[in-house]
Amino acid sequence: MGQRFLIDSNCIIDFTAKIIPQTGQNFISQVIDEKFLISSIVKIEVLGFNENIPAKTLELKEFLELATILPLDDLVIEKTINLRKAYRKLKLGDAIISATALVHNLTLITRNTSDFKNIENLTILNPHEL
Repeated sequence: MGQRFLIDSNCIIDFTAKIIPQTGQNFISQVIDEKFLISSIVKIEVLGFNENIPAKTLELKEFLELATILPLDDLVIEKTINLRKAYRKLKLGDAIISATALVHNLTLITRNTSDFKNIENLTILNPHEL
């Protein structure tokens, strides 16, 4: 594949619920098979999102154990701060995810492209539109 990807929370939830169109599901499956990368905030968002259904929580937890979690290190923190200053309406979680993608030179896979579209140098891909 060559290109490297960071998967956003909404795409993990959509992927495990199988609500992404088949082309997008196949694409994410390939990404996961090659190098499953997420930001530390994605784990927090995904496991904090569900409706407290024990079976779904366990499924998501086991799924996330397959991922390499990129840490909230000093480079990501500095980039997050800069993004929050430059894009005042950017939510903290989205700023951390964006910063992680930018610091590690990754394409962000997300359904919420409007949250990220104005961030300079950030490449985004919506699996619902493949």
